[in-house]
Amino acid sequence: MTQKTILLIASAFGALTVMIGAFGAHALGPMLQATNRTDTFETAVKYQMYHTLALLAVGLLLFKVESPALQVAAWCFFIGILIFSGSLYTLCLTGITWLGAITPIGGTALIVGWGALFYAILKSL
Repeated sequence: MTQKTILLIASAFGALTVMIGAFGAHALGPMLQATNRTDTFETAVKYQMYHTLALLAVGLLLFKVESPALQVAAWCFFIGILIFSGSLYTLCLTGITWLGAITPIGGTALIVGWGALFYAILKSL
């Protein structure tokens, strides 16, 4: 994934996070409350934003550091956001509970992303 692609994806995820959060708070609020999924939806939005910022940091770090580990971190954050937050959004909207079994796969990708970022920084100093 190129630096430009990483930064573009982070920018797009940032905008999507705000839109999804607003949609959840306003349009989906009553439905999320009725199904007791408000906390789940908020967790998905928070993790999406946190890892969007991490993806942005990786893209910016690529201006100074060339490391294959940064590519791993970028891919892990990207995949982790899609699987972790995506599975929670889908769970909230559909009620399909088995999606909860997929969420940890996304969480694992996010953890690996942080590990790869740590490694890239450690090796660059």
